Amino acid sequence: MLISPAYAADAAQPDPIMSFLPLIVIFVVFYFLIIRPQMKRSKEQRAMQEALQKGDEVITASGQLGKVIKLSDQYVTLDIGGGTESIFQRGAINTVLPKGTIKDL
Repeated sequence: MLISPAYAADAAQPDPIMSFLPLIVIFVVFYFLIIRPQMKRSKEQRAMQEALQKGDEVITASGQLGKVIKLSDQYVTLDIGGGTESIFQRGAINTVLPKGTIKDL
């Protein structure tokens, strides 16, 4: 009447690399679809903001159009029309427009 204990000696253990493979694939997909394009866009934005010059026509993050009249390390002074000057941080500049765009509006 003695019952011998059953051992799972014959059961195969899953390979540890195969159990982490889905996580690795998900990370790679996130890197190429989300992280890498965002890093590239950030690098382009920083280069555009560093290359600003007097006379450039720009659009700010708030949607204001203006012409750059003065630059400093952190701030940009824009002429937003009618001789009105506004000071913006360089980070607020989103887009540099082609010359003459503001006059066409």
